[in-house]
Amino acid sequence: MSKKKVIIIGSAYPFRGGGISTFNERLAYAYQESGYEVTIYTFSLQYPSIFFPGTTQYSNEAPPEGLEIKIKINSINPFNWIKIGREIKTFKPDLVIVRFWIPFMAPCLGTICRIIKSGRIDVVAITDNIIPHERKPFDKLLAKYFVKSVNYFVTMSKSVLSDLESLDKKKPKKLTVHPLYDNFGKPVSKESAIKWLGLSPDFHYVLFFGFIREYKGLDLLLKAFSHPEIKKLPIRLLVVGEFYVDSSSYLKIIEDNQIKDIVILKNEFVPNTEVVYYFCASSLVVQPYKNATQSGITQVSFHFNKPIITTNVGGLSEIVTDDKMGYIVEPKSDEISIAILKYFNLNKESVFTENIKEAKIRFSWETMINTIDDLIKN
Repeated sequence: MSKKKVIIIGSAYPFRGGGISTFNERLAYAYQESGYEVTIYTFSLQYPSIFFPGTTQYSNEAPPEGLEIKIKINSINPFNWIKIGREIKTFKPDLVIVRFWIPFMAPCLGTICRIIKSGRIDVVAITDNIIPHERKPFDKLLAKYFVKSVNYFVTMSKSVLSDLESLDKKKPKKLTVHPLYDNFGKPVSKESAIKWLGLSPDFHYVLFFGFIREYKGLDLLLKAFSHPEIKKLPIRLLVVGEFYVDSSSYLKIIEDNQIKDIVILKNEFVPNTEVVYYFCASSLVVQPYKNATQSGITQVSFHFNKPIITTNVGGLSEIVTDDKMGYIVEPKSDEISIAILKYFNLNKESVFTENIKEAKIRFSWETMINTIDDLIKN
């Protein structure tokens, strides 16, 4: 009997790690482990360079082993969309999974999926966002175009599910948990990670990780570190990620609050092979987001058994159990300060770490695959 065929449409290598590419590649491996034949269709052109705020879209790492990745989709060429849609339709896969995270991609992905769906092929959208964090004119109109192009939806936060319901009340939808990002390697000891990074072993490190955008609230975290009691603790703030906004306002906060000595800035994209060291060197991860749906940073943190302080926005608080796996606070600098002080003064790291080890079993890739299967069957 021939294997069932699954096609995943979305960002993947040669586009660099980040949450979307990493997720799609890990999902492909999960389907292969379940006995499927898997092909990823990714972009030959993802974003025109004038729309991309970082230094580069492309990875300088080796391609993921054992995955078939077709680099074919041009996000701004309608003739390409028609060609790709027809190609996948002719291939007759048993299932197509499309990743939707930004309205800019709606014309491209929506057109491709419409053509595929006309061949009576099941098309499931894993939706990170329907209405984006940083809204622009026509976002809702573009989202509606995409929503009409697929059969089923999987979301990983209640807020995205609610946004979907506001655009379409009929199509089947399922809420599931965001699986763990377990493809960054096994944890290493805190001591070896600190040594690898060239950091001082005399301090505990608090980690802010990922692309820096306004909605992610780094300004709140920097202001939280200006608290006089935090300045007395043997802790340092490790800010690791490329600025996708002007960095001057953040540097001004550091200067004005005299926290330059306790903030370590690494303004660059971190390759997948080095992610393990930043998380394992840290005693705590903070996500001070002002708004959000869900975040892959949470699932990287849990893979490395790291407690989290997160804000009560979007779906972030659905994943972290307050006072068990970390703390949930409002997106205010003083509340973040209090949570950091409580965490270190009460020595919560070992207790929260053990709680995470027990709780994270439910965040499996098998759960994601079963959710998609159940959605189609039922």
